[in-house]
Amino acid sequence: MTYAIIEADGKQFWVQPGKYYDLNYIHGEPGDIIQINRILIVKQQENIYLGNPCLQYITVKAKILRHLSGKKINVFKTKPKKNSRTKIGHRQKLTRLLIEEILH
Repeated sequence: MTYAIIEADGKQFWVQPGKYYDLNYIHGEPGDIIQINRILIVKQQENIYLGNPCLQYITVKAKILRHLSGKKINVFKTKPKKNSRTKIGHRQKLTRLLIEEILH
């Protein structure tokens, strides 16, 4: 089982080749190939490589599948005794990435 733990957008993701993940919006067109350089941990067969904080010689190759919107979040604010209410919705822009391989 091969996997890597990457850092993207200030978050850490456990990724495996052949699977897709939704990250915050990444500029690019669907079909573009990108490389992620902030790799924290890689495990291949019995070998484990730890970064301090990142591994310099390993990259993750990913393909942009599509751009989408996340789940809607409702923000509801009230001010007591003022009869003031505000309802605002927000949908985060996301990018779906297909992890193709982990390169040494």
